[in-house]
Amino acid sequence: MGRLTFVTDLSPVNVAQGSTDPDALNSLSKSVSRFTVMHLPRLHAKVYISDCKRAVVTSGNLTRGGLMLNYEYGIDLRDPQIVGDVRRDVTAYADLGAIVSPEQLSLYCQAAANVRDTSKRQQASAARALRQAFARTMRVAEDELIRLRLAGGAVHTVFQRTILYLLQKHHALTTEQIHATVESIHPDLCDNAVDRVIGSKSFGKKWKHAVRTAQQQLKRKELIQLIGMRWTLVDAGSAAAAKEIVAR
Repeated sequence: MGRLTFVTDLSPVNVAQGSTDPDALNSLSKSVSRFTVMHLPRLHAKVYISDCKRAVVTSGNLTRGGLMLNYEYGIDLRDPQIVGDVRRDVTAYADLGAIVSPEQLSLYCQAAANVRDTSKRQQASAARALRQAFARTMRVAEDELIRLRLAGGAVHTVFQRTILYLLQKHHALTTEQIHATVESIHPDLCDNAVDRVIGSKSFGKKWKHAVRTAQQQLKRKELIQLIGMRWTLVDAGSAAAAKEIVAR
């Protein structure tokens, strides 16, 4: 009885372009008893890991062309320590994404089919109505993914885990650096078209306020601190706590 965890970018743009096929994942889930799909935007790495014995880091996609026909380039790693490092790094990053249940994957396959269908029709016609239909199906699919991403709680929770992950890797970051990296990891949760408005006054981008809220919550928990202009983990104990939170 094996276990397979598959981390990928299920974004509607990838589906429309044929880079990701949710139906293939759905079929795979039915043939592997312990199968987990995780969605994380902008993920482009191709890393295949077998337990802690072997890891392949390659340019090849998980397709017949990528693994058998094309000329690709990669590294086959078999040193247990290196494989373990790769596994921990990939797992820590993957945990910033969302687990997609089999039921949710089946529902998303329907949304993805609509995206592909309207994409093909849009490419075949310049009609305004078809462009609008494509935009609507894209929004429906994007909204469904955001619901999956926030199934575990508020957006502050996602940002807290991301801040802890970033400070583990980079040790010290300014708020501006945190904003830039959070936006690059979670573009779907960082909508620059939405401001936080109180009364009639705009107080900047809403997602940046959510990041600041996450920073303050972590500070109150005594997990992170602001020294000068840079945020860091408080101490080794906080680093251990951070690892536990990120690994959840």
